[in-house]
Amino acid sequence: MIVYIRKMAVEDKHWLDKEAFGNGVALCQIIPGATAMQAAAYVGFKTRGIKGAAATYIGFGLPAFLLMTLLAAIYKSVINYPVSVFVFSCLQAIIVAIIANATISFGKVTLKHWKSVLITIFSVVLFGLKWNPIIIIALAAVLGILLGMKNNAAKNSLAVQTLQPENKTKSTIRHIIFILLTYAALLLVLFIFDKKLFVLSTLMFRIDLFAFGGGFASVPLMFHEIVDVRNLLDGKTLLDGIALGQVTPGPIVITATFIGFLLSGLIGAAIGTISIFLPSFLILTGITPVFDKLRTKKLFNEVITGILSSFVGLLFTVTIQFALNLHWGAAQIFLGATALIALLLKTDILYVVLFGIAMSFIIFIVM
Repeated sequence: MIVYIRKMAVEDKHWLDKEAFGNGVALCQIIPGATAMQAAAYVGFKTRGIKGAAATYIGFGLPAFLLMTLLAAIYKSVINYPVSVFVFSCLQAIIVAIIANATISFGKVTLKHWKSVLITIFSVVLFGLKWNPIIIIALAAVLGILLGMKNNAAKNSLAVQTLQPENKTKSTIRHIIFILLTYAALLLVLFIFDKKLFVLSTLMFRIDLFAFGGGFASVPLMFHEIVDVRNLLDGKTLLDGIALGQVTPGPIVITATFIGFLLSGLIGAAIGTISIFLPSFLILTGITPVFDKLRTKKLFNEVITGILSSFVGLLFTVTIQFALNLHWGAAQIFLGATALIALLLKTDILYVVLFGIAMSFIIFIVM
């Protein structure tokens, strides 16, 4: 998706030059949230300020929200049919392959030094012991400082041209404060009238707030909060939601729409979606004007690199957990292995999922 955003913003519309866009992507890879979503918002912010960022965020996320809501409604209606159960069991195997591939890809980029490997192993052990992922992330940040980690991505990227007039910076701060106050008011209303939606909103907000390393980083946090801690959904149902999320044209965190719909219908889908996107939006618009200064700070780089190393461990552990949640028949093993090989060969995820759906129906009919 970033390739398409770059073509539109740099080559077609000439809103940014290629250097500025590349530096924006580097920023989006460091802060929490889905990288493609953040890249779109970065373009909007650089061209029209926080209002432009909001416009691109909504424009980018709305089609995925609408499609996921429709898919969640269909899922709720058909999931008990034998063909649906079989197809989704096959898709779950493909999702395990997708997350395994994300672990491998993220590990190749992140684990450049024995110190990063050490933090990853540390995270795997603690996550396996059922520690809270947020605590693990915090400890990884501390380890990054103690071990003197360096953030190579931040170090090697070009300077981001983010200096803004003082009045524009103040306007951005005012908008951020207004959005936070509005969200706080929403939480108060939900707390008074619907505790279930209040819990959903705060959970999704917290998940996105700590999802460093891109959209896939939210998966271990979702699994921990939704399945392990509160048992709002079982592991297989969450896997089904992730599978449907891969069919939509949006980031994997759109799974929040699926979770919200299953828990509280259309309003739950809307609350879950707003809450999962809001923190990363605020962080992007807040940090862009000062990113040049932050990226030169040794402490900032150490913290970020420690956190990113921990997410390799979290993704590895959740891959194992998802795999253990599945019933592995011959069809699931075949499709899971095929999907992993295809992904390692750089096949587009959408084609892998669509192939899996088609093959699942064929296998069901033949059986």
